[in-house]
Amino acid sequence: MKFREVHREVTKTSEESAKARGEDISIGGKALILKVGDTFRIFVLSAAKKLDSNAIKARFNTKKTRFASREELLELTGLEPGSVPPFGNPIIDLELYVDNSIVSNEKIAFNAGSLTDSIVMDTKDYLELSKPTIFNFSV
Repeated sequence: MKFREVHREVTKTSEESAKARGEDISIGGKALILKVGDTFRIFVLSAAKKLDSNAIKARFNTKKTRFASREELLELTGLEPGSVPPFGNPIIDLELYVDNSIVSNEKIAFNAGSLTDSIVMDTKDYLELSKPTIFNFSV
């Protein structure tokens, strides 16, 4: 399994990260931790897309979703916002869901637990490693 590590200056946005990696924003994997009903889960979508909370509410048959707070994120992952890698169990003890916008790309690029380090790898390898549930939750 091949991958490329990119060490860069601190970036605060998906756009800045894509530019620093020298990659298109569409291959960026944005890992978001949401509380869906009473359960926290990781959702990964293309950094070029927006989250469709209605699709998530429908999938989990709930009326309530919200982003994890900074404190909850730290407690759940030990990481700061923007640094969460797109992996669930066993790396981060949460269920992992990946949007179709990731599956349709040849590569995925993501922050690797910091705001200065990224990984770029083939999407098929990422999906084989992460074993997510895949459905459409972006617009």
